[in-house]
Amino acid sequence: MIQFNVRKRKTSFLILFCLLVFLTNTFAQAPAISEIKVKKEHSAHKATIYSFILPGLGQAYNRKYWKVPIIYAGFGFLTYMIITNKTEYKAYKAAYEFEPVDENDLPPNDYYNQYSKEQLQNGRDYYRRNMELSYILSGFWYLLNVVDASVDANLFDFKVSPDLTLRLEPYIYNQPFTNKAIPGITMQIGVPGVFGFK
Repeated sequence: MIQFNVRKRKTSFLILFCLLVFLTNTFAQAPAISEIKVKKEHSAHKATIYSFILPGLGQAYNRKYWKVPIIYAGFGFLTYMIITNKTEYKAYKAAYEFEPVDENDLPPNDYYNQYSKEQLQNGRDYYRRNMELSYILSGFWYLLNVVDASVDANLFDFKVSPDLTLRLEPYIYNQPFTNKAIPGITMQIGVPGVFGFK
């Protein structure tokens, strides 16, 4: 009976010891709620939506503030091209379509007297083409702004090693058919110890 109590006590002490060790490790490793720092994840989806809503806003979200003036300078230039080409297109079109009914009808602008009918038609077509091209380039610039914001956001946490290396070496290539030696340069890019060369 005494052996049974000793075994029982040993088992109880062993269980109690294991519980204390487990609970101590569990509570000792759990940080306080105030100590937990949640790293805010950079969202590529947000950057893309921001750039769709307002060009340049995605770049600002990605902290690439230097790109915002470039985006708006591009839109400013394209807007200028649209307005200029549209104005000229309307002027050439009005002069081309003008048909005087009597001698007192005044032409819509000076182009009517300066250019022939064929020149007016060519000018009208030229400025219409440029105006349409300016609209297409504006849409392309808008989409490029969105793509740029999305790519920047996806590469936001990408770390670039400061140990990038570039090696240029002379190289002679022997052509198999003509047996001529062609001098050249080989280029090798690598991160020492990771890929490339040692």
